Amino acid sequence: MLKVRISQLRKEVNLTQEELSKKLKITRSALSLYELGKRDPDTETLNLLADFFHVSVDYLLGRTDIRDLSESKVETRAYHNLDVAGLPDEAIKKVEDYIELVKLKYNPDGSLKK
Repeated sequence: MLKVRISQLRKEVNLTQEELSKKLKITRSALSLYELGKRDPDTETLNLLADFFHVSVDYLLGRTDIRDLSESKVETRAYHNLDVAGLPDEAIKKVEDYIELVKLKYNPDGSLKK
């Protein structure tokens, strides 16, 4: 999947392997090997590629199909009395969903009791 994603993203921005390799400060032959699937980039190069194309490393590796990093952010509400610092987005979403469930249980219209 990595080889396909790198090649696809490079072509989408209309860059040759030579042009992209210069921008990333890697050799063209290394980039070619990544695109052929004959070599895997190291962590630093994966991060360079992700930053350059504005995608996550998970997208490059095929672990997700979400390209735009902003799409993966969970929209949160302002629950000022909850300390969710350090929790991943998925956990914060679960906390918010649970709060909504409790609100519905006690107030079917979704309003808070005063």
